[in-house]
Amino acid sequence: MPARNPEDVGRLIVEAINNGDVEAAIAMYEPEAAAPDRQGEVSSGTTDTLRQNTASFIASKPDLKVEVDKVIRAGDIALLYSHWSMTNPEPMSGRPVAVARRQPDGNWLFVVDDPVTLGG
Repeated sequence: MPARNPEDVGRLIVEAINNGDVEAAIAMYEPEAAAPDRQGEVSSGTTDTLRQNTASFIASKPDLKVEVDKVIRAGDIALLYSHWSMTNPEPMSGRPVAVARRQPDGNWLFVVDDPVTLGG
């Protein structure tokens, strides 16, 4: 399912993660997107590293929930502030910051996603 607005990107990636679908989760990123792993090391694009990090996270079978708190749009770019929580493998929460961009087909994808900002 395409992300028709910036808020959809986070919702769709959470659905993919909760459903165990690595490829659907990776599809929410632009090819050159950047996202840090749990240790803060940044992987770029839909490379093997990003795929492995996502697969590893999905393998923990998280029960993940996310809500978008605020979106600031500037044309085809959007800055998203959210909060997430999960109960598995251990209770955690965070306040991620992400940048999404509208694609030529009208869908939105993450360009930068920092989901591991903890302490929310």
